[in-house]
Amino acid sequence: MLARVPRISPRTYALITLIALITLVVIVFTGAAVRLTGSGLGCPTWPRCEGKVIQTELDSHAAIEYGNRLFTGVVSIATIAAALCAFLRRPFRKDLAIIGVLLPLGVVGQAVLGGLTVLYGLAPGFVMSHFLLSQLVLAAAVALAWRARHEPGERPRVADRLSVLPVRALLVWGGLVLFAGTAATGAGPHAGASGTGEVVPRLDFWGGTTMTDIIHWHGRMSTILGVSAVLIWFLLWRRSANAQVRKAMTVVCVLIAVQGIVGFIQYENELPPEIVWIHVALATCTWLALLWATAAAGTLTPAVSRERQRAVSVERARV
Repeated sequence: MLARVPRISPRTYALITLIALITLVVIVFTGAAVRLTGSGLGCPTWPRCEGKVIQTELDSHAAIEYGNRLFTGVVSIATIAAALCAFLRRPFRKDLAIIGVLLPLGVVGQAVLGGLTVLYGLAPGFVMSHFLLSQLVLAAAVALAWRARHEPGERPRVADRLSVLPVRALLVWGGLVLFAGTAATGAGPHAGASGTGEVVPRLDFWGGTTMTDIIHWHGRMSTILGVSAVLIWFLLWRRSANAQVRKAMTVVCVLIAVQGIVGFIQYENELPPEIVWIHVALATCTWLALLWATAAAGTLTPAVSRERQRAVSVERARV
């Protein structure tokens, strides 16, 4: 019986994890489209739409919302496959199995949180949490896809702290910028139900200036992110960091620059939904690039190893 259990090659499993990652990215994009087309309450009940599982007659907003829910099924299949195939991969790797299981669990969490978001009328806190959870699931998916493509020990081991720690710090700051962006969304005009006529409460900390104040703070944080990314890019080149992290940081810098331009355009044009969608999509891509850069930066060698390397360098210099 055991001989009949299918075995998955490392190459095939790497492809499966990539497909799972792509579906998780796509559903972030479609979820943003639901909100920005005002279709968030197109189906006011959950998990069914108007009490039915299969719908044949829906208006455009209900179709957009329900289509996004149906695509969750595709994401579920892809993530479950990534989890199950981790146990069928040969040679078996415990790290892939553990991370792989996180993906379908994250999708379940997303589905439950999405249902609560609808049932509570798109309350800003739920909408923000829904988006942020999707970014955490993406982080797990990137980690899985990265590890699936590399055997244990292949990740660069780096003795130079300045080639690793700044990249990690940039990832953390990027996460904070994402959070600020969701807060700006929570206070902004695109509540997600404009197409169906429901009134959705918005974040209100400082009265009529809440949205403007949050957007300005988000802009300042994004500026710090961009300047820091460029400085880290120069630092990595000066310290001859590995080519992959330099390439990843180049992509990060380009995406942040484009993000800044798009953000300025959307603000000056009073936040048109099409431009806001591009901004959300670019934010997700920037997050992915930051995750890639962090993985590519490598892992620091233990302090003892660094001391030994210094001792060897000194001995060689004496010779």
